[in-house]
Amino acid sequence: LTVAPGSPFGGLKYFGNNFLTRFEGSIVNAPVLEKLSLIDTPGVLSGEKQKLNRNYDFDQITRWFAERVDMIILLFDPFKLDISDELSDVIRILKGNEDKIRVVLNKADAVEIQQLMRVYGALMWSLGKVFETPEVVRVYIGSFWEAPPRNPDTAPLLQAEMDDLLDDLRELPRSSAVRKVNELVKRVRLLRAHTYVLHELRDAMPNFMGREKKQRALCEEKEMANTFRSVHRKRNLPPGDFPEIKKFCSIAKELDFTDFPRVDGSRLKNGKLVEALERAMSEDIPRLLESLPGLTAPGAAGIMVGNQVAGAVAEPDQVYK
Repeated sequence: LTVAPGSPFGGLKYFGNNFLTRFEGSIVNAPVLEKLSLIDTPGVLSGEKQKLNRNYDFDQITRWFAERVDMIILLFDPFKLDISDELSDVIRILKGNEDKIRVVLNKADAVEIQQLMRVYGALMWSLGKVFETPEVVRVYIGSFWEAPPRNPDTAPLLQAEMDDLLDDLRELPRSSAVRKVNELVKRVRLLRAHTYVLHELRDAMPNFMGREKKQRALCEEKEMANTFRSVHRKRNLPPGDFPEIKKFCSIAKELDFTDFPRVDGSRLKNGKLVEALERAMSEDIPRLLESLPGLTAPGAAGIMVGNQVAGAVAEPDQVYK
């Protein structure tokens, strides 16, 4: 799967043989799969099984898939609602991809209406503790197998919920292009923020003595937060465009800040590359959107291009802690 021509899974070969020997695929002649690939992940461990070693980096592989798929479905069983530590870690790994997540309460026809209400409430309460967002996650209730729902009292509700989820799946091929443009915009904005942060760190370094000491100080999370705030104010960049500060610091410690390029330096062609980046966001990407069917109207795609973001934007002091 990872070496086949045109395979989208080529990047997985870097996770080693322990994972690749467990990574299997199947090609099925089904109309629904002509424009859709389904990926079934291994079950999330609970109880004593959490202590077992998978022999491959489950978290990193989950993150790899989460960044590339168009929809993430979390399946729950009404008889097993406990969210284990590993499942909590997986959900946190999905941070930044919340718009892709659909939660499904499967086998819902196996319980009565009153019990179903209790199960639904318990699941929402458990999810509220793990999803660190003010928005309530959508939970689809259904019974996904070849037979129709068994409980006649809940059958109409379950069928309507299952139809909603299937409608979302049918829309994926059409919405995939929009999501790809969204990902492109996200990467461009992140690249722009990285460029200005590296410029700021390079300028903060002394010319001769005390470079190592200064770099160690700049790599402290509190000091890096001050750098992010400085770039935010100088360049008028939204706080949401900046990288996760803890991860950024851990990687930056291994680098030499004096090697970072300046925005107006020769490596960035005296600022011309940054200007090209800004021009791509203000001109090229909107022109790309015009070529997508049904998205010729301004704002139809709901894609962030410039510095303005719909909704409330947190103040820098609240973000960079």
